[in-house]
Parts: sequence; structure tokens; C-alpha cells
Amino acid sequence: MNWLAPQRPEFPEQLPQEQHRGYQVELLIVFSVTLGLSGLHSLVRLLDSLLQPVPLNQQSVALNVPQARFDLLDLVAQLLSVLQLAAWGGLGLYLLWRGGIKLRMIGLDRTRIGPDALGSVGLAAVIGIPGLVFYLIAYNLGLNLQVQPSVLDETWWRTIVLILAAAGNAWAEEALVVGYLLTRFRQFGWSENKALVASSVLRGSYHLYQGFGGFLGNVVMGLVFGRVWQRTNRLWVLVLAHTLLDVAAFVGYTLLRGHVSWLP
Repeated sequence: MNWLAPQRPEFPEQLPQEQHRGYQVELLIVFSVTLGLSGLHSLVRLLDSLLQPVPLNQQSVALNVPQARFDLLDLVAQLLSVLQLAAWGGLGLYLLWRGGIKLRMIGLDRTRIGPDALGSVGLAAVIGIPGLVFYLIAYNLGLNLQVQPSVLDETWWRTIVLILAAAGNAWAEEALVVGYLLTRFRQFGWSENKALVASSVLRGSYHLYQGFGGFLGNVVMGLVFGRVWQRTNRLWVLVLAHTLLDVAAFVGYTLLRGHVSWLP
């Protein structure tokens, strides 16, 4: 099987032309309140960083930050952020379901738990190891900010929250940018390659705040993840792989920070 070649699936049926406008408006609204808006905010933050008098690699950005001064209030705020991510992904999937597309059709069922889990581990390794190398190269070339996956205070709940945040990020991104968006593109009659590129650029856009390396790295991740889904229709593989990648980044950074010389 040639994984680089697109494979036109049997579902869903292409929508009649007269129905396109309604679904296009729906798509615009969904991404205006979720990851599309995040992409615009990210672009503004990158431009602001570029206008600073110091290079990108002398600036830093933190992903998981305290949201309240008091410990328990911070915990509540962190959990609310995770809930928001869960709701974002749920919104896209609900709209697909309302349109007659069952979740099992996009790979959110429990019929292949073992293969999905094994596939996610392999996919995480394929993306994670080269991704780390690419980040370090981009950072040392001055194309990326110093990314701090977590600056949360050392509390009893920090690791739990970081794992939940990783799962929330994975769920929201893969449900919206792959499961929802690529399915809608199929209904519009887009080619698999055109849809894949558009989805991947969107994924990269809301990582622009990290720098050009963050953008390009996530575009590549989007191309790989999107093609895997187009060939398998197994969304759980992407969600689990993305969760593993973010857990390794968030929790691993808190454990290694200050202990290894190569980590910015």
C-alpha cells in the first residue's frame, strides 16, 4: 500500500451544490470560534515577536501557564480550559452526527482498540523524534521562540492537569482539523490532496506563535496525520498519538528542565 497516494473513500456522499453554502457557513462559524480564530491570534503574536528588538530564539513562549494566583482556583481554571477543548472537538463531531455521519465512520468506535493503540505508539514515534530534532534546529537557526511546554508551579495536581491538557489538545485538534474538516471537504467534492494541504496549513497556523519552525513542523505533522486518516478512517489513532506526543512534551519538560544541557 502506497501511503503517499490518496485513496478516495466510499463515504460520505458528495453534497448537492445547493447545500454547499449552508455547510460552508457552518464551517466558517465553527472555526471562527475555535482553531481558526486561534490561528489569527497566533499570527498577531508572531508579528509582535518579529517586531521585538531581539531575535526569536532569545524570546520564549509558555504553553501551560498558571491562570490564577491561588492553588485551587488555578486547578479549577486549568480544568475549565480542558473542558473548553473537549467542547470544541465535541461541537465538530456533533455537527457531523446531525448531518447523518456516524462517529464509527470516521474511526471513533471501539472495534479496534488494540490495533489503534499500537498504531498510535508508532505514529507518535514517527512524528515525535524528528519533530524534536527539527525544533532544536529551528531554534538554533533563530527561526523559533524558546517553547516552554509548562511553567506551572510544582503542585500535587500538576502532572494530572498536564496529561488532561494533552488529551484535550489532541481531542480538539484531531476532531476538528481532521475528522470534521476533512469530512466536510469530501462532501464539497474536494480532492484528497487539496483537502489535506488546507487542513495541514490550518494546523500550522495556530502554532505560528511559536515561530516559523512551529508552523512548518505542524504543517508536516498535519500532512502525515491527515494522510493516515484518509487511508484508514481511524481517528482514534491520531487522537491517541497526539496525546502521547503532548504528554511527552508537557510532562517530560517538567522533569528534564534544568537537568539536560541541550533543552532550551
